[in-house]
Amino acid sequence: MSDGALGDQKIPNPAANQRLILVTGPSGAGRSTAIRVLEDLGFEAIDNLPISLISRLLSGPPHHQPMALGIDTRNRDFSTAGLIEVIDQMSTNRIVPLEVLYLDCSTDVLLKRFSETRRRHPLAPGESPIKGIGRDLDLLGPIRARADLLIDTSDLTPHQLRTEVERWFAPNAEQGLAISVNSFSYKRGLPRGIDMVFDVRFLRNPYWEENLRSLNGQDAEIAEYVAQDPRFHPFFDRVLDLTKMLLPAYMEEGKAHFAIGFGCTGGQHRSVTLTEKLAEALVIVGWRVSIRHRELERQLRQ
Repeated sequence: MSDGALGDQKIPNPAANQRLILVTGPSGAGRSTAIRVLEDLGFEAIDNLPISLISRLLSGPPHHQPMALGIDTRNRDFSTAGLIEVIDQMSTNRIVPLEVLYLDCSTDVLLKRFSETRRRHPLAPGESPIKGIGRDLDLLGPIRARADLLIDTSDLTPHQLRTEVERWFAPNAEQGLAISVNSFSYKRGLPRGIDMVFDVRFLRNPYWEENLRSLNGQDAEIAEYVAQDPRFHPFFDRVLDLTKMLLPAYMEEGKAHFAIGFGCTGGQHRSVTLTEKLAEALVIVGWRVSIRHRELERQLRQ
């Protein structure tokens, strides 16, 4: 399959009550388990669906139950660009916003899982699993960056993963608006899909303190240092008030996800601290929130 897999095809609008979950992630991270859980929750689940068939599937008779589509890099027509094109087209569908669920896992844990089960990696059937894991992560890296919800299964048992998927997608759970709060470095540009961005480079920078440079915004020392800037609390209070005012309005508009970004110079300190603090404040008042630290995650993958 070539880049631009759908050509001039358009993703049609399915029934208004449809909920679409696209489930992906590296082999061994738990994608198949998540698909089975969603099927048990009442979703029409289709795993290993070729990308070229998505348009045909959605152009058929209206679906009157939620749908979960599993996408795997081993499919014969898989391409990163093709899947991003599908996500872009489906994300513009205001009737049924697409939700991308990415099952993540550390390389060490993936390798251990393949070794324990003596499975061959589908992308390296005649080579060591580590080579296939690397290829998988390279292909899926841009998709991971587009995920609405990321579940790291590194420390989860299959039972714990089931509980986590049920927590987010059980039909008797209040769906509401799923929020992701993101930190990033302006050096690497804005993350894609961010709805509201705050530049926090005006705050005092821990990077210039030698004893703090190696830490990050998740550390208490950094959070305390940043909070000592006299502009910090007035800024944060206004951001929180603005966010709490806007989120119900976006939910009324039918938005399923809302992404907030905090950017600083290196994406290690100030933006991470603000992301952690805002996410905590929103959880306290009842919102569903996930956290993404782009630069910290990038370091872990290196």
